[in-house]
Amino acid sequence: MLDRNHLAIIQEVERQGSLTAAASVLFLTQSALSHSMKKLEQQLGTEIWLREGRSLRLTQAGQYLLAVANRVLPQLSLAEERLRQFAQGERGTLRIGMECHPCYQWLLKVVSPYLATWPDVDVDVKQKFQFGGIGALFGYEIDMLVTPDPLYKPGLHFQPVFDYEQVLVVGPRHGLRKAGFVLPEQLAEETLITYPVEIDRLDIYTQFMLPAGISPKRHKPIETTDIMLQMVASGRGVAALPRWLVNEYQAKFDVTPVRLGRDGIAKQIFLGIREADTHIDYVKAFVELAQARDKQ
Repeated sequence: MLDRNHLAIIQEVERQGSLTAAASVLFLTQSALSHSMKKLEQQLGTEIWLREGRSLRLTQAGQYLLAVANRVLPQLSLAEERLRQFAQGERGTLRIGMECHPCYQWLLKVVSPYLATWPDVDVDVKQKFQFGGIGALFGYEIDMLVTPDPLYKPGLHFQPVFDYEQVLVVGPRHGLRKAGFVLPEQLAEETLITYPVEIDRLDIYTQFMLPAGISPKRHKPIETTDIMLQMVASGRGVAALPRWLVNEYQAKFDVTPVRLGRDGIAKQIFLGIREADTHIDYVKAFVELAQARDKQ
């Protein structure tokens, strides 16, 4: 009764806004598209769309089928592509989603040797730092998620691949430059510079300041690491970054890392993949290479 073409039609009508436009994209006539969906509605015993003037509005049943289409169609497309690659002795593209800004700097160190080792695999990186990484994994938009904050869900596997410490970064004339560590209350009068991420995803807030009931005097989001560290070096504020990243930039900017709290904040970078993909050789090889780099 319900087949892939029906799901494709529902999805495309929602994207294009009309039967005519959807028919053109799907290389169908409008009459053929309308007939197919009318027949489906008769078989289902319920309407999929309601007409409101010249526009169409999905019914509850239509909304449900749209959700099914958005989930199932990408999986079918990926399955067909993978099977084609298997049939032709090829491998595919490893699509990686980034869920943190500094993780990109770390990723570059893994991608270069990976591409040299796997010449028949391409790597595509999504740098939309605020996109829904878990949803993208489940929706088959990406094959791997790089994140410091795994969200464990059935069907997903998260592998820790890199240990690091989150630290405070201060400029050359800052009073905390020579401190062994910093306490939350010492940041109450500071301008805190961070990446443009929600506060509940920033470790310096969730693991350091908020538990102590402290907020910075000012919070300034900045997109790029270079500008952030230039601001810190110029005395315009302090920042929180991985220690390894600060160490790499110290030759370029006069900044100093300071431990957050007496014990510091220990973090890890995780690679998230679908459990069904853990056996794929080039996916497994990327995880193993990332783990090996942490031991170097």
